[in-house]
This record gives sequence, structure tokens and C-alpha cells, in this order.
Amino acid sequence: MRLASLGAIGAERPCVLLDDAYALDVGRADSTLPRSWRSIFAADCLDVVSSLVAHVRPNHAAVRALAGERFGPPIPDASKIVCIGLNYADHAAEQNKPLPETPLLFAKATTALAGHGDPIVLPPIEPRVDIEAELAFVIGRTARHVRAADADAYIAGYMCFNDVSGRMAQFDDKQWFRGKSFDGFAPCGPWLVTRDEIADPHELAIQSTVDDFVLQRSNTNQLVHRVPQLVEYITRSMTLLPGDIVATGTPAGVGVFRNPPRFLSAGQVVTVTIELLGSLRNPVTA
Repeated sequence: MRLASLGAIGAERPCVLLDDAYALDVGRADSTLPRSWRSIFAADCLDVVSSLVAHVRPNHAAVRALAGERFGPPIPDASKIVCIGLNYADHAAEQNKPLPETPLLFAKATTALAGHGDPIVLPPIEPRVDIEAELAFVIGRTARHVRAADADAYIAGYMCFNDVSGRMAQFDDKQWFRGKSFDGFAPCGPWLVTRDEIADPHELAIQSTVDDFVLQRSNTNQLVHRVPQLVEYITRSMTLLPGDIVATGTPAGVGVFRNPPRFLSAGQVVTVTIELLGSLRNPVTA
């Protein structure tokens, strides 16, 4: 299934895409269900949603057209965003850095979350805004001290993620939180593809473009620490809650390491595309 959160900022409703033109509004189809994907995962109700989708009729009152709808971040109320640094072999190579022996964790503020089509607003205090195409996974059930062999059962699904980065803040601070957490610097979506639809998350083409220029082009087979190992490593230290987002790292080609460097300008459109997961597009504004 493709799980989306449709509607205005702060008023998104959980929906399941029926095709490219229509979606089922889950709350209208069953008023007893929780009002967000995070809460649906926590209540272990995804099977109920799947049954609704399987039996819905095209003329059902809960079916809504996608034309004109805003695709918010699939999990607009995530409790945390955990990111992995230097987790692609080709990205480490472009920086002449050794592969990390263990995952390098950092965080983005949840106030950075944005949806498909939402603008990436260039902060006036940050002149060096860059993008990073990433595969993200979303946690489906509370995860603590999870073994890698059991990790798949804790994942709700996968989505595109753009780790927009203010490089001046990142390098001036000598740590990443502020530069990664400007408002709107975590676009994701347009939807979350449930894990049963993705046979192997480590064999997906991934790329980012700025207008017609291909910035990054790689494959998730370049991941140094793979999804099961990330779940195990993270949950040794912290509990991952339903709806938490883990962004798994970015491949080579980011703007800051190009010669000359390439940073975003107002009027551009950024697209992150991952095989089987779709394309996440965001305009850039001043």
C-alpha cells in the first residue's frame, strides 16, 4: 500500500492511494480508527486499513480525488528523525574518508518536516543550502534492543527523504543539528510504501536532480550499514517509537563536494527519486 497524509499543514488525514487519481480517507472509512498513521501503527491497526482498502467501492463516500490535494509528510507527527552520516561507500570515497566501522547518528528537528510540493525556503542567514537524496524507513512498532535478524518486523515502510542541509551552519558549528534542522529542511514522501511492497530495500536506484541537472545517481546497494543493522544499532541506545523516521544516508554527488560547489537558488525545483518509491519534488524559494 501507499500511505499518504493529505491536507493542509496541521490538518493532514491518513489516506491510502487506490491508484494515481484517488485515495481512501481512512478515518472516514472507519471512524473508530486513530487519526494519524503514527497512531494507527501504535494501535497495530494496519491490517484493518488493508481490509478496508481491499473491500472499498469506487463510489464510497470516503474515496477522494487526489487532484489539488496537498501531500504532507507521511508522518507529520513523528516523535524523532534519526539520520545516518557517511553511510554510502561512494559518498565516503568522494570525501576521501574511510568507511565508518559503526553507524554515525545525528538528528533533525521534527519541525523541519515538509511534504511533497512544499517549498524549501532559503534562510537569509544560510547562503550554502545543499540537498541529499536518501532512503528513509518508518518504524511501525515500538523497538528497543531489536536484533538485526528481527528488524523487518518493526518497519512499517519506506519513502523518499531529502536531507536538506545548510552547509555554512553545519561546518561553522562543527556538528550537524542546526544546519540540518532549519524549518522545511526535511521534505519526505510523497507517500510511504509498506514494507511488503519492497522485496529488497538495498537494491533500489536513487537519484536527485536540481531542475534538469542530475546531482546524484547511485543505488542503495552502496549502503555501508544496511537497514537491519541500523535498527539493531539505534535501538541499543534509544527506543524507536511507531512513526519514527530513520534516514539512511546519502550517495555521492552532493553539491558541497563538487568543483565548483553547487548550492540551491530560488526558482529551482529539487526532485528525489527512488525506484519503487516514487518522486519527491519541492520548489526552492527565497
